Amino acid sequence: MAETAQYEELVRQFSAFGAVKREMGRTLPSDCPSGSAAVLTLLVRHGEMRMSKLAELLAVDMSVTSRHVAHVAERGWIERSPDPADKRSRIVRLTPSGEERVREMSHRTTRLLEERLGDWSDDDVAALIRLMARLRASFDDCRTPAITQ
Repeated sequence: MAETAQYEELVRQFSAFGAVKREMGRTLPSDCPSGSAAVLTLLVRHGEMRMSKLAELLAVDMSVTSRHVAHVAERGWIERSPDPADKRSRIVRLTPSGEERVREMSHRTTRLLEERLGDWSDDDVAALIRLMARLRASFDDCRTPAITQ
């Protein structure tokens, strides 16, 4: 197990990682803020879904999800339709225009990473991918150990 000082340094690195996320966010098209991009990305990854499931995956309130969905729907990137199983619910799905928008955003982000990590070896990039996936899995396990002081 790592020493406390290592975890403290990790916390500092996570804080500094915000700058990386902000720069990646600046690659998004001006008409597609990060919340909208998250909606589109989740629909690519998981396929069509109920608004309630989308809110759960976004980890935000339903009213916030509704605003994001309205934004992308106004641009024609998604369509909303009644859920056949529950007419009160809505199903959201990507349109071909939305799929194209996601491809464009992915291309922009990929180019940025290629520029910034161009001097990294293939092994270094692979190690980063592996460790980030492992970190994410550690948090996805829904383990909530008690925090003691």
